[in-house]
Amino acid sequence: MPGESGLSEREDQILQAVVQCYITTAEPVGSRTIVKRFGLDLSPATVRNVMADLEEAGYLQQLHTSSGRVPTDQGYRYYVDHLMRVQQLTLAERTRIERELSGRLEDADEALRQTSQLLALVAHQAGIVEVPDNAAAEVRYIEVIPVVASRAALLIADNHGRVHTVMVPIEEALQEAELTRLNNFLNQHLRGVTFDDLAALMQETMRSHLHEERRLAERALHLLNLMPAGRPGQLYLEGTTALFEQPEFRDVDKAREVFGVLEERDRLVELLRRRMAGRGQGVPQVLIGSESQEPGFKEISVVASPYRVGSETVGVLGVLGPRRMPYGRLTSIVDYTAGMLSRLLTRLAG
Repeated sequence: MPGESGLSEREDQILQAVVQCYITTAEPVGSRTIVKRFGLDLSPATVRNVMADLEEAGYLQQLHTSSGRVPTDQGYRYYVDHLMRVQQLTLAERTRIERELSGRLEDADEALRQTSQLLALVAHQAGIVEVPDNAAAEVRYIEVIPVVASRAALLIADNHGRVHTVMVPIEEALQEAELTRLNNFLNQHLRGVTFDDLAALMQETMRSHLHEERRLAERALHLLNLMPAGRPGQLYLEGTTALFEQPEFRDVDKAREVFGVLEERDRLVELLRRRMAGRGQGVPQVLIGSESQEPGFKEISVVASPYRVGSETVGVLGVLGPRRMPYGRLTSIVDYTAGMLSRLLTRLAG
């Protein structure tokens, strides 16, 4: 009998078996393999007939006439939505994630980079972590620190827990009293302002003040204009070497396509953001192959989840690999890591 998902219980059983076998072996799956491996009380001929029906319905495909079947993107989607069981992480996996994202990390950028490396190591796929867009970040603290007579460090801590340091030239050495006035002025006027609005607000301040404060505003604007513009779409990406060791990417043309995707990181970030938009709040999302309708993505899948600072979503993290991914395990890894990173960044920003 067909279930709510549209396939019969037997079809569910056979499709699940094919997906799980193919994820493990990367080899087309035959009817005898399924009967043996899963101990089904069915004959190979019956399983073959069900597989033929699933192929006709678009869930499986046969790469060669005499070979077994492999899942299509539609088959993987059905599996993820209706058949997949999210695997609980082992104690060792949870301990490793907690240890690597522990309190010894005192800088948000370091935590983001470490998270990308951690995802790659634990998931055995490429680990991806989006860097929060500077433009929307708010200033928590700002300070000018003289380095040498002609250079200073402009240090800005934001509400995402990140600390931005930019070396800037200065025309004349800052005396201690003037430096104190400048830093007080910067914090008085710029705390809580987004990076995008810093220069515009300081220009307005410069126009509306006279004498000493105007001079401070002019100096502050000069320093702010020397800051490099934030570039949205940045991300940390680790584990690509292991990715290209997967059997699917021994094909040079497929590997070249995937390499092109990894090089276009802005496009990858935009794709992840679109996938998360309007989806279940905080729930990991799975993007499979051609579902993205983007050139170069047909051979890969992504499991991704948002991460937060406090209640604000500031970025996306996840794993990227071949469509033949252990989705149940990776969903659990991504979800747990997103929670740990969110708690760490919230502490750093506090």
